[in-house]
Amino acid sequence: MARDNPITRRKTLKVTGAAAATALVAGCSSDDGGEGNGDENGGDGGDSYEIEAGTEIVLYAETSGWQGEEPSDIADTTNPTLVLTEGEDYTIGWNEGDGQTHNIEIWDENDEVIDDLSTDEASEGGDDQFLEFTASSDMTTYVCNPHQTSMIGDLQVE
Repeated sequence: MARDNPITRRKTLKVTGAAAATALVAGCSSDDGGEGNGDENGGDGGDSYEIEAGTEIVLYAETSGWQGEEPSDIADTTNPTLVLTEGEDYTIGWNEGDGQTHNIEIWDENDEVIDDLSTDEASEGGDDQFLEFTASSDMTTYVCNPHQTSMIGDLQVE
């Protein structure tokens, strides 16, 4: 049986660490302008999705995070970052969920609801869980208030 050589083990760890660091940097340095698949573990993978004016943004309400459904660019992305055009109209909300109580709100940088853009809490989605709004620069996030630590996505208004 071969002896455990600490020098060999140290070299192996250094190579493994360098490989892991390279993979980490490669995986986090991409911002493809909205054509990637996003980060499925919380939405901070750097990908953002430019949303065309007049689009209805449909999400699936799940306590672990908003899951993108429509438009197709955001499908299967957790808490996608949405890039909106200032002064343009949009709709955002959810039709289906995990059966827990959810709502959707649009917040400013102080975590306050903007212009009463908030739905009542409900365990089922539908028409009353959609918000129609005109994008403004003070909008920073869309949030489920009962699950605001996990169901929160960024809004970039340009």
